[in-house]
Amino acid sequence: MRKKICTGIAVVIIPIVCLYLLQCLLVPKYASDIKEGAMIKEYYNSEKNHDVLILGDCEVYENISPVTMWENYGISSYIRGSAEQLIWQSYYLLEDTLKYEKPQVVIVNVLAMTQRDAKSEAYNRMTLDGMKLSKYKIASIRESMTEDENMASYIFPLLRYHSRWSELSSEDFRYMWKTPSVTTNGYLMQKGVRPVTTIPKAAPLANYTFSDRNMEYLDKIYSLCKDNGINLVLMKAPSVFPHWYDEWDKQVNDYADEHGILYLNTINEAENIGIDYTTDTFDYGQHLNVEGAEKLSLYLGEQLVKKFGLTDHRQDESYKNVWQTIVNKYYEEKQGD
Repeated sequence: MRKKICTGIAVVIIPIVCLYLLQCLLVPKYASDIKEGAMIKEYYNSEKNHDVLILGDCEVYENISPVTMWENYGISSYIRGSAEQLIWQSYYLLEDTLKYEKPQVVIVNVLAMTQRDAKSEAYNRMTLDGMKLSKYKIASIRESMTEDENMASYIFPLLRYHSRWSELSSEDFRYMWKTPSVTTNGYLMQKGVRPVTTIPKAAPLANYTFSDRNMEYLDKIYSLCKDNGINLVLMKAPSVFPHWYDEWDKQVNDYADEHGILYLNTINEAENIGIDYTTDTFDYGQHLNVEGAEKLSLYLGEQLVKKFGLTDHRQDESYKNVWQTIVNKYYEEKQGD
């Protein structure tokens, strides 16, 4: 009888283990290529003691340096950013984060308000695959899926990646169990310099009004922050392209005024911040390189301290050792090839 029970258990367990191992091997690792796909997952390994949580797309994870805010103001911050992150994805990431910690300030980049729908499965994957399974991940998947996607392939990634055999590389085996960190507290460093040479002319739009769904989720973010005693900040990162229309800016300004929250349009402040578009951008003015990100972060940290009186943790022993490791990694990357 015991032998039959053991055999029955083995018949069930062995296939499950094999499927799990296959999934670990076949799921993309995003270690050296398309690093944006690895960023959401990294948060779960961080210390959960952040004063500031930053949500949004590449306008946050390539433009803001948490290390600069730490070194100059003692602010502990983390960027839960991802490529083409949509406003409802930001909301569910905030819900997810509040399971682990409650920051004093949440910053949301408002460029996502201009996107009405998910662009592609590829972008969805870079936000959703890295989330731990929870009701918030399931809700975000449901809200984000394009027409040809299905829920099961997100819950069981092997269903999506089972045919990746021909694409496997040594990295898939090397990082089967643990992938290397690609960011510094969510910041994806860019060191190149490609200056602004021309600014494309902004084409008029047929409709400048933010969609009802986007406004609904902005309201949800506002309410969630209010219910948890968190200060919400809306932000537009500095860029010369894509164009940020005055009509969009007015809607954000009006919303901030109505709800009594801070809105930082850093496009208007770029000169005061000291951003030089001949040296501080790596892609002709769409995003900042590390030198530009450090300038923006000095300004952002100053605004947060001034507005919310955030505590300087630089002499706090419970923060110092953790942040020294983060700072060391940052400068190793900055000074490396």
